[in-house]
Amino acid sequence: MKEFTILISDRNKNVREYIRREMVSEGYRVQVARSARDILELVYYTEFIDLVILDPDLSETEEIGLLEKIINRVPALPVVVHAYSPDGIRQTEDFGSVHFVEKKGNSIEHLKMTVAQLLSQ
Repeated sequence: MKEFTILISDRNKNVREYIRREMVSEGYRVQVARSARDILELVYYTEFIDLVILDPDLSETEEIGLLEKIINRVPALPVVVHAYSPDGIRQTEDFGSVHFVEKKGNSIEHLKMTVAQLLSQ
């Protein structure tokens, strides 16, 4: 069975660490990105990222611009946008490998289910 590697980004270091711990407990290897630059470096220059969990509210990012860069460079890479509101995310419908999970209450369970489904395809 393949061991998957997930790239996690979130502007809040506590949320980033929480998601990291939860994904590690599910058996995934995890890389963490603190900025758009970190995300692009890991996506562009490593071959081991199987899925990205993206906070569109990272500083210095234009959410759609960052998504376009990721999708243009690695079109088959699944991206889960993890945000408080789907407003503005609607534009991602044109990107087939981008999925939205709303941050709320127990969204970690929905996030884990979405990740598992995407990686099992």
